[in-house]
Amino acid sequence: MAVTRAQQPVVTTSAPVPVRARLAHPLLLLTGIVLVALNMRACLAAVSPMVGEIQRTFGLSATASGLITTVPVLFQGVGAPLTPRLTRRFGAERVVLGAVLVLGAGVLLRVLPSVAALYAGCVVIGVAIAVLNVSMPGLVKREFPDRAATMTGVYSTTMLVGATLAAGTSVPLEHALGGGWRASLGAWSLLALVAAVAWLPQVLRSRQEQQGAVAAAAAPDKPIQGIWKSPLAWQISLFMGISSLLVYTLVAWMPTILADHGMDRGQAGLVFAFSNLVQVAGAFLVPLMAGRMTSQRALAVTMAALNGLGIALLLVAPVSAAWVSATILGVAQGGSLGLGLAFIVLRTRTVGGAAQLGGMSQAIGYLVAAVGPVGAGALHQLTGGWEATLVLMLVLVLVVGAAGWGAGRNRTL
Repeated sequence: MAVTRAQQPVVTTSAPVPVRARLAHPLLLLTGIVLVALNMRACLAAVSPMVGEIQRTFGLSATASGLITTVPVLFQGVGAPLTPRLTRRFGAERVVLGAVLVLGAGVLLRVLPSVAALYAGCVVIGVAIAVLNVSMPGLVKREFPDRAATMTGVYSTTMLVGATLAAGTSVPLEHALGGGWRASLGAWSLLALVAAVAWLPQVLRSRQEQQGAVAAAAAPDKPIQGIWKSPLAWQISLFMGISSLLVYTLVAWMPTILADHGMDRGQAGLVFAFSNLVQVAGAFLVPLMAGRMTSQRALAVTMAALNGLGIALLLVAPVSAAWVSATILGVAQGGSLGLGLAFIVLRTRTVGGAAQLGGMSQAIGYLVAAVGPVGAGALHQLTGGWEATLVLMLVLVLVVGAAGWGAGRNRTL
């Protein structure tokens, strides 16, 4: 564990051990991880309540407005494969710091008075989040090798907490600041700045360890050969990708599905918010359970089955079973996110391997996920209802279950 290495005596005259030990304090590391994780979904969730105002400000069509949420997801998939090279060249600590600062810059770019800046900011945000998505599993695996799954649960839960807080406070923040949607969305750049300051000790510690030749004494960290040809890597990638597609589809359309079946729009929004809140429990508990299991096959199939049950209830009893469906889907969606991230650390032997698998699985995952909201909307427009969309989602649940069954085997890359 990197924290332990930083506390061991090192024969050097340029980097005193007590300084490194203070910089490597577990509380500093945990604080940095939590604050970085808070940023990884907050700026995406904050924009959802503001889409209507942004559309009116720029006179955008419905399709162009939809791209405000779709573009960041798409570019998370595009940016993910680049991250392992960045971490090998510059080190994970500096890459994370740079990504958080770029994320804050993207948030500010998005609120400039220009349509081009709006979409450019969305691109920058997507790439920055992609880098963080891929970097964090490797860092967790390196710093907490004996508790990697538990710590994965901590930061995946924190991501969802950040998203929930952002979605719930965007409108009140707009009223409090008095600057319209730009002030509300731009304020989230401050959270990125706070995270960057909190992460700075890890960058300083990493630099001192290199000066003290600690990094040179570490075991070699070779990349995985032929990862794109590995069935296990593809199973993990498909589990994450299709699970994410189901999540983003329901994020985009669940309140509309409920409202189209007669539920009051305000109540539909509450049901959706409750489902997001329940995701927090799933994201924390499922990785914790996964870390205590030799094989996670049963857990992966259970998450797929819960997804299927929640979607089936939306299909057959969308209004009367809405709260039950929201509860089941919340556990399944949060749990699938946490389990997918846990697979990255559990199925790899090295930190570099975790970053490499994270790059592949999240590239595939977010490119697949970006299709969900657009495809569901197009299918709804074609058929005039939501039944075909929900049935197709049930078919995809079977694919998730099969992929999870393979990903959950006790094997490593």
